[in-house]
Amino acid sequence: MKKKQKSNGKTTIYDIARSTGASPSTVSAALSGTWRSRRIKESTALEIQRLAEEQGYTTNMQARGLRKARSGLVGMVLPAHFNRFYAAMSQIFEAHVRTRGMCPVVVSTLREPEEERRTVETLISYAIESLLIVGATDPDALSDICTAVNLKHVNVDLPGTKAPSVISDNYSGARQLTHEILKSMPKSDDPVRGRPYFIGGATWDFATAERIRAFKDVIATECGYSADELILAQSYDPDASATDVRMLCERIGGLPTALFINSTFSFEGVLKYFSTLPAEAFNNIVVGCYDYDPFASFMHFPVIMVRQNVDRLVEEAFRIIEGDVDGAPCLQIEPELIRPRTLSTSPSETFHHNMTR
Repeated sequence: MKKKQKSNGKTTIYDIARSTGASPSTVSAALSGTWRSRRIKESTALEIQRLAEEQGYTTNMQARGLRKARSGLVGMVLPAHFNRFYAAMSQIFEAHVRTRGMCPVVVSTLREPEEERRTVETLISYAIESLLIVGATDPDALSDICTAVNLKHVNVDLPGTKAPSVISDNYSGARQLTHEILKSMPKSDDPVRGRPYFIGGATWDFATAERIRAFKDVIATECGYSADELILAQSYDPDASATDVRMLCERIGGLPTALFINSTFSFEGVLKYFSTLPAEAFNNIVVGCYDYDPFASFMHFPVIMVRQNVDRLVEEAFRIIEGDVDGAPCLQIEPELIRPRTLSTSPSETFHHNMTR
């Protein structure tokens, strides 16, 4: 590795990266102590640390710099921008940051663990003052990176065990939705089609697991049978949900009288299949969706929705960031049940329109 001569200016990770030939993210991992999880060679990490110490740049100095040199930047990482839930969260986050006289930085990571780590490391290199970690695949791995540089952070939407979390009460919301679906189901003499089915999500995902648990509990209590064979949860991917609902309908001989659809991602896929069916196919069906989109509420068949309280999720996340919260408590926020052909009156639903008046 080439050795860089000391300069009179302040050494940055980019200076060290140029000196060693490593990438800035590799340098950040070596200095923050997360290089093992990144599968970086020990010899490379040690050489970066040696050169950083030579040039007066150490992990401890970086951590102190984050606290002393205020950048005015507040970061958020989230899975995607195109989902209404995440778009609303990003918008509300930006409003909160600007009211504090600071600048928001929002980056999507597409639920890719490596991209999540790289993004957090890059944001740290820009000296962000705090971070909201939204819907991460491995929030604890990101907490390790943040803790190494003493960066305040909070998990939102999906919980972790190493930092405070603010999430929706998925179990309570799914119970409400399942009860409402059963109450609204059309009558059917068909023992197979006359049952509610669960579509979408992934069983390894905390939110999906809680919603499935609630769905099973309500079906067992209200209907007296097991819901195990009624659940098709492989992925949030729309195409996977389109395939699942198509195969379900082929297996049971038509549309079921009720569907519990786990998120608007999955709903998009279900609608893709629905578009191939004649209008009369929807005469005896009710759909529940654990997510919210005002357009879906006005479909030609009844759609019951659950809107997660994005306003409270972000508000509580900032309360935690700005307070002295010890350990890794998990705060659960009650979602809102929205019946067919009604709209949410949440402030965030009119926020965009107010901005464009």
